[in-house]
This record gives sequence, C-alpha cells and structure tokens, in this order.
Amino acid sequence: MRELEKIINEVRHLREQGKRCVLATVVDVAGSAYRLPGARMLVTEAEWLAGSISGGCLESDVVTRARDVIISNQATVVTYDTTDDDDIVFGVGLGCRGVIRVLLEPVTAIPDAADFVSFAEKCLHQQQAGIVATVVDAGEGAVRIGSRLLSVAGSTVASDIENAEVKAALEKHLSEIQGPMGSGLKVLNLRDASVEVFLETIQQPTPLIVFGAGHDAMPLVRLGKELGWHVTVVDHRPAYATAKRFPEADAVVISGRDQIPDQIKFTADTLAVIMTHNYLRDLSLVKALLQSPARYVGLLGPKKRANELLTEAKQQGFEPTSEQLQRFYAPVGLDIGSENPEEVALSIVAEMRSVIANRAPGHLRDRGGSIHGLRTAGAEAESLSTSSRADDASSRIPSCPTTA
Repeated sequence: MRELEKIINEVRHLREQGKRCVLATVVDVAGSAYRLPGARMLVTEAEWLAGSISGGCLESDVVTRARDVIISNQATVVTYDTTDDDDIVFGVGLGCRGVIRVLLEPVTAIPDAADFVSFAEKCLHQQQAGIVATVVDAGEGAVRIGSRLLSVAGSTVASDIENAEVKAALEKHLSEIQGPMGSGLKVLNLRDASVEVFLETIQQPTPLIVFGAGHDAMPLVRLGKELGWHVTVVDHRPAYATAKRFPEADAVVISGRDQIPDQIKFTADTLAVIMTHNYLRDLSLVKALLQSPARYVGLLGPKKRANELLTEAKQQGFEPTSEQLQRFYAPVGLDIGSENPEEVALSIVAEMRSVIANRAPGHLRDRGGSIHGLRTAGAEAESLSTSSRADDASSRIPSCPTTA
C-alpha cells in the first residue's frame, strides 16, 4: 500500500506540471519472480520515480521502453523471460527463473474517467475497496490493450472498454464475486475471440490502533506507516497523545481512562495493540477488544500479567470464547530476542503481518515450495465464456484466483 501511495503522489506532482509518464504493472508471473502480479513502478522518459517490478534487473529496460509508450500514447505488454541459463541481460546473476509479463501504459497529464491512479487515490482516501479490470491481451483486436473497468461494491463506476460484450461479461463476473479477491488473470472466451483481463483489488489500508502513547509506541507507529497501514494512536493523557510526538500517525485520539472513543471503529481487518502500562486500563481494553471484531489483539507485557488480566475479567463476568482467545496475542510479538523499543516494534509488526497473511512464522529456508505461496506450476487461468454453449457453466465460475 505504501508503494501505491508513493506512485499516486508522484503522478499528482507530474500532472500539476503537465508532464506525462508511464505506469508499469506486473500482470502475470510463471515460475519464480521477485515481485508478484500487482507490483508497480512509475517512470518518466528518463527516470525511475517510484515502485518496483523486480529486484532491479528489469527496471532499466522498462525506463527505455517507456519512451516509446509516451510517444505512441498506447499501452503494451512486455514479456521478460529469466529462465534461460544463458540469459544474463535481465537476470544479472539473480537467477529469478521466471517469466514475467508487464503492462506498460501511458499516464496522461489530464486523467480520463477510467484512470487507474485517480481511482486508486479515491479508494484509499475514502477507505473503500475497489476492483480494477484491465485488458492485457486484445484478442485479435476485439478490445484495446490497457482499457479497463472500475468497480466498487459490485457496481461499475467507470469504464473505457468499448466492446459491449467484454464489458457485459466483466460486469456479470464482478457482480458475482463473494469475499476477497486476489490479483490474477481472467480469460473471457467471446464468440469470435478470447480476451485476457488482469483483475485486482485496491485494498483499504490495514487499520492499526495503538492504545498507549508512550515512548515504546513511537517505533511501532513508524513501522506501521512504513507498511502503508492506517495508524491511530489512543491515549487518555493529552501531554502524550499529540501529533508532535506521533507525526506519522493518521490520527491521534484522546480518550477517557476506561472507554474506547466512539470514533474508533473496529472491523475484521483491524489490528489492535495494547501498550498502556496501566493494569486497570489494560483490563478494560482487553475485555472491550476481545468482544470487538478486531482480527488481532496484542497485549504488551509478560504472560503472567496477561493471565492475571484474563482471570480478573472472568471474575467480572467476561468469559472469553475460544475464538476470541485465538485472536489474543499475549505476550505480543514474535520471539526474535527483542530488547529495545525498536526491536519490540519489529517483532510486533512481524507477528501482525504473519496473521494478515495467515502464515505460521518461520525461516524461509525451511519452507517448501514458493516463498510467495503461489499456486503450483502449470495452473491454468480461469475461463469465463459469454457464448451460448457456456452460459450455464459461467454462472458457476469462482472469483479470480489468488496468487499471493
């Protein structure tokens, strides 16, 4: 999310100057690669401005190709093959061993209705999820490469796809998606051609709420913002809960000693960390947060103290369910030998990231298969048909496969 925010900011500045640029997006990966579909970088005719699509081996070539895209004002898809042992041009010794397809599209000084950057900025600002469907294979000219459809909550908000059949098929598919959707390709089998579309979700920033504005909360807030999360700091002490102490925080809220402010909203994506260093306040927060839908509730302090808090909560009439205890991380953080506040913050952020990814923490050297958790090699793209012969089957096709 942080990467996307940087790209959005750079595009805004370029547009204010009336300048054009090129947005490069990874749309497909076969084999091993440094970045997954959805990774982006922004370039001008001569400069790499933000983001990345690899470990550094492809970026210089993208800068070179960007000049032609700006001149032609037409999007194109480039395929990089780093699987050949003799190919040292792009591999530069990194041994990526993958085939990567990258969409290069011009970003004009004046955005059109289906502009990706403007749509992404709106989604992040309004904290709402949006779906982007971008054509990456024109299917023998059936539709323009780079044309797209933008959707929110199953409804189209903008589109520059001129082919009515393609647009209708996409709208039907997106309206049927249930639950989270990962980034991936969708093949639309039309009556006269096949069109390949890259589907992705602009996710809402992960909400992190830190209860406690002490010195040890500062590095946690900084790391959370570095990951692009939406960070709120809550404390009852006006002298501590200040924007000056937490300049990176999206919000700093002063609360009463025994209550959570009404403006603090919890969802199934919320991460909450309790670090008030006050027993009674921690007790109140533990009871309230475990009864909220928060995905993660972390408590700073030793295990003995956490057990004492749970025991007292039971004595006061609150009996946590097994599901609630599964979301309770106390002591908070991973066991990496942390000592100082920065190291503790690192262990907490790493634990929260593992929960978000539904991964058991461990060494990558001990992990079998892809470190990204990709599907097995040879998995085929799903197919959505608008022909009369496949009408019945298309209604049963699931949402786009998750590749991350």
